[in-house]
Amino acid sequence: MSTGKLYIGRKVRESRLAHGHTQAAFAERLGISTSYLNQIENNQRPVSATVLLALAEKFQIEMSELSAGSSDRLLSALSEALADPLFENYSPGMQELKLVVQNAPGLAHALVACHQAYRRNSEQLAGFDQMSRTSGLADPTPYEEVRDFFHFMDNYIHEIDMAGEKLAHSIGIPEAETGAALAAHLEMRHGVRILKAAEGEEVLRRYDPASRLLYLNAYSPASTRHFQMAYQIASLELKTEIDTIARRAEFRSPESVEICRIGLRNYFAGAVTLPYQSFVTAARELRHDLELLAARFGASLEQVAHRLSTLQRPSMKGVPVFFARFDRAGNITKRHSAAKLQFARFGAACPLWNVHQSFELPGRIIRQLAETPDGVRYLCVATEIAKSGGGFNASRRRYAIALGCEVAYAGDFVYADGLDLNNRAAFDPIGISCRICERASCDQRASPPFKRRLHVDHDLRSPVPYRLE
Repeated sequence: MSTGKLYIGRKVRESRLAHGHTQAAFAERLGISTSYLNQIENNQRPVSATVLLALAEKFQIEMSELSAGSSDRLLSALSEALADPLFENYSPGMQELKLVVQNAPGLAHALVACHQAYRRNSEQLAGFDQMSRTSGLADPTPYEEVRDFFHFMDNYIHEIDMAGEKLAHSIGIPEAETGAALAAHLEMRHGVRILKAAEGEEVLRRYDPASRLLYLNAYSPASTRHFQMAYQIASLELKTEIDTIARRAEFRSPESVEICRIGLRNYFAGAVTLPYQSFVTAARELRHDLELLAARFGASLEQVAHRLSTLQRPSMKGVPVFFARFDRAGNITKRHSAAKLQFARFGAACPLWNVHQSFELPGRIIRQLAETPDGVRYLCVATEIAKSGGGFNASRRRYAIALGCEVAYAGDFVYADGLDLNNRAAFDPIGISCRICERASCDQRASPPFKRRLHVDHDLRSPVPYRLE
């Protein structure tokens, strides 16, 4: 691989933290000065070939991984932003975009943020008349800001993940029954007792600090109750660590900070109930069979699929997968991709993706071989899930979850068995979003792509009422 001007500060910092080293100790192991390491970690200087070899030899960092990860996500977001007609006179090549992302990631992030603000402003102003308020519309919503925080952290928070795994090992998870182990820890360490929530009380979890009672919905699945107990442990034990991470993110609003705290506690809950090393080992052994993993760890399919997308620990990474959850209207309510496929930040997902079919086949796991316009091929897995907190009269929330990997990793998944991975004709052509998909012949297109002129022939009617020039 090329070793010229490679900025991998975040990956170097992750490796240092994973090994428990200070900057001084890490720099000494690499044979460089502490100031040089500090500049590398802050992307102020590129790494040299000598440092790359030292990282590979002494800390088992895979050199093939150094250009992947967050740079792929940033490149995807930047490409989508610059596809907007707003930049119709500027069409940078992919190599130029890669140089910007690699050498000036702060500038790339700033441009993506500006474009997001512009899009939010435009879309909201379209719904107001001339007298509507015009201040504050460009700010991201708290949920959007927190979503992007996790997105550009590779959906992996090292300090929280390690704390969750440490607790799991100390109380015997996954060997012990998860619910009993968590309940015993809450009572012995914090004097917190578990009770059933009142009949008809529509809550998953309610904690009373004064009486130190944790009320859980008795009709929730066991996996949900376990998750809520682990969440409560995070609230009681990790306040300092969570506050530090949230403060370091420099969010724009107090609401974003609070939502991030919830997200970090949820992350801890996943790390406790599905401890990293045990889970990544089981995933390989069971070939990423969602149902078998759920049964082994007493978790839900969604919890397992989401956890698979967080396996980004340096020197112990899992297969890079993408994960998303959709509601019946096609809205993406959760998303992350450690693969090259990146979800569009605006617009709906491609209708040719098998995830939409999941709602027609409840309870079944369906497979799809798919190819994106850039020629990358994927194994896609999707299934419908339903959530209910009660009996016949209780409302049921329905979602579809999607999971997948690049076809090079498909052999690690049981879902690839029997599929003809070498037959290009077996791969369905899908896109990321109609707004940026360049496929000219798609008869499911919902809107024309940016930066493409349309040709309308009044004497010819095809499934899509225009052609792309």
